[in-house]
Amino acid sequence: MMTEPTPLTIGTALPPLTVTLTRADLVRYAGASTDFNPIHWSDRMARRVGMPSVIAHGMLTMATALRIVTDWVGDPAKVRAYSCRFTSPVPVPDDETGVELRITAAITALTEETATVTITAVITGPDGEDVKVLGQATAEVDRG
Repeated sequence: MMTEPTPLTIGTALPPLTVTLTRADLVRYAGASTDFNPIHWSDRMARRVGMPSVIAHGMLTMATALRIVTDWVGDPAKVRAYSCRFTSPVPVPDDETGVELRITAAITALTEETATVTITAVITGPDGEDVKVLGQATAEVDRG
């Protein structure tokens, strides 16, 4: 949890976070968000539109990545702004293992009132290489 008077410095890394997403998580999120787009539950429909398989909801991916910041500050209300650009979908296999979203973040700017945190989220692609799923993801956090 972010607590002053510990001095914050540009470059400080937040504790990393790994979250597993499964198809069951997608079903729960679809119910909560009322986003029942078939690319989030039907392999056939996902492939029809060019996806490798069912993919996680973008907003679920975005919210999951922000957890690294909210866990750090201890209060989601301290997040003043959050934005990101998606660079790759998050395919979720039809098994009990799911996909691991590995999230890292670091402080990239400081003012008297705020800390700007840049967030990176990656998955392991089919070839075993890391695939970045968020680009330019930043959160502005109230320091007070």
